Amino acid sequence: MKSAQLADRRIRLLLTVLLFAFAAALGRAVWLQAVQARPLARLATSQHRETIATPARRGTIFDRTGSLLAIGEQATTVYADPRHVRDPRAAAAAAARILRLDQAKLAAALANRKRHFVYVRRQADPRRAAKLQRLRIPGLGFYPEERRSYPQGSVGAHLLGFAGVENRGLAGLELKLDDVLAGRAGSRTIVKDPFGRVLDVVGERVARDGRDVQLTLDHNIQATTEAVLRETVRRWRARAASAVVLDPRNGEVLALANAPGFDANRFGSTPGAVTRNRAVTDTYEPGSTFKLITVAGVLSEGLVSPSTAFTLAPKILVADRWIHDSHPRATETMTVSEILARSSNVGVVTLARMLGTTGVAHWVDRFGFGRPTGIEFPGETPGIVLPLDHWSGSTIGNVPIGQGIAVTPVQMAAAYAAVANHGVWVRPHLVARVGHKRADRADRRRIVSRPVARTLVEMLRGVVSEAGTGAEAAIPGYEVAGKTGTAQKPDGRGGYALDRYVASFVGFVPATAPRLAVLVSVDEPHGAIWGGVVAAPAFQEIAKFALSYLEVPPDAGGR
Repeated sequence: MKSAQLADRRIRLLLTVLLFAFAAALGRAVWLQAVQARPLARLATSQHRETIATPARRGTIFDRTGSLLAIGEQATTVYADPRHVRDPRAAAAAAARILRLDQAKLAAALANRKRHFVYVRRQADPRRAAKLQRLRIPGLGFYPEERRSYPQGSVGAHLLGFAGVENRGLAGLELKLDDVLAGRAGSRTIVKDPFGRVLDVVGERVARDGRDVQLTLDHNIQATTEAVLRETVRRWRARAASAVVLDPRNGEVLALANAPGFDANRFGSTPGAVTRNRAVTDTYEPGSTFKLITVAGVLSEGLVSPSTAFTLAPKILVADRWIHDSHPRATETMTVSEILARSSNVGVVTLARMLGTTGVAHWVDRFGFGRPTGIEFPGETPGIVLPLDHWSGSTIGNVPIGQGIAVTPVQMAAAYAAVANHGVWVRPHLVARVGHKRADRADRRRIVSRPVARTLVEMLRGVVSEAGTGAEAAIPGYEVAGKTGTAQKPDGRGGYALDRYVASFVGFVPATAPRLAVLVSVDEPHGAIWGGVVAAPAFQEIAKFALSYLEVPPDAGGR
């Protein structure tokens, strides 16, 4: 009897335990199915599904002739999921051998099971990546990607800038036009087996490719301009040089160059001082090329004519400062035309006093100095122009002769291009077309009247005559109009260095119907400092090539 009761108790206890176990299992099942269903489903899906971004094709950059300046080359990115790499050492050995990688470093990355994704090699050579893919190593994945390339090397490098490994613009036009060039990335959702191998593509969003951009730049004129600057820097042992070539009729930039140059494909390893686009981002005191502004002002306001004569002493006192001409001379009588042709400091200050400080400041602003031109390039500098309420008594003796004011080469080129364009300033621009759409028409504004512009052209032609300071800029068969500039550089202590200069020349040709406006500035030349000696010959070489290349006929009155 007792044994039967004991057996019953054991059975009841076993049933109770089984009931509790069943209840626990049931509760666990309810918990997993009801409460944890979604998180667990996501976990399971993540182990078998993966979404991979598919980069968009970056737009190509062309020059005005259709030549390629920046393109996307096919590449293959290799990645890995360390959780599915069965033998990290063997996989690393194979990948390192084929893709030329550090085997030890890669093996350590593939052995880290805590990571779900690591890059093996970004933008690998597609042929090498295909060789690795044929080995079918579990855990390795591959997808196509673009690598930015600059087939012209150094030609236009300062303008083009750089697109990085993510194919996003990091500098220059690549940065400025990134929204246009980059497009929109797509994605692919794939199903993998337990070994990480792709079984199927279950979802895809198609990438939207970036738009192509055509520039106003001409790669032949650009390459020649760069070559001339390199030779100029070498010949005069200069620190640097810049040049701008514009079509004054429409503001199109045909060339914009700096020396020293660099290969755009090596942008990332080139010092910032070399990659900086000095023609747009750096300023300099323009010296005598700035005298045109005062002359334009007095002519426009009817205060003088080109033949108005002045008796000019060898020096003139402005506040507490004596202003001299660049070369010693006796008291002379000069016309306004001669003042410009001979680049007389005393003469220009005399004219500036007729305008007064308010008048000079007005004409400086009218020509666009002190604000960006609006050229499509990041980091354009507005220049340095003192507000009128900061002018001192001697400022009217400094600014009219190009001291105490700082401009960019592109600003100065645009100012002279306005005179060449019958007095109408046109915004310098680099972009001709985006996709199939032409770029918006460049901003225009009248600076001086047609008659005044015509008069200034004639006066600037005198600068390039045998008696003028710019005789070295003359081109056989063409009338050239322009102005030389020789400016001391500030010494950083409120004065000017005695041994550091910027030599420049800016002008346009053919003077009777201008097709080119060209500026050349040379920073810290040695052996000579004068714009007419250092920069004018470079102007002549650049303009002579461009005139022949563009098949511009000579002037009827050309020499």
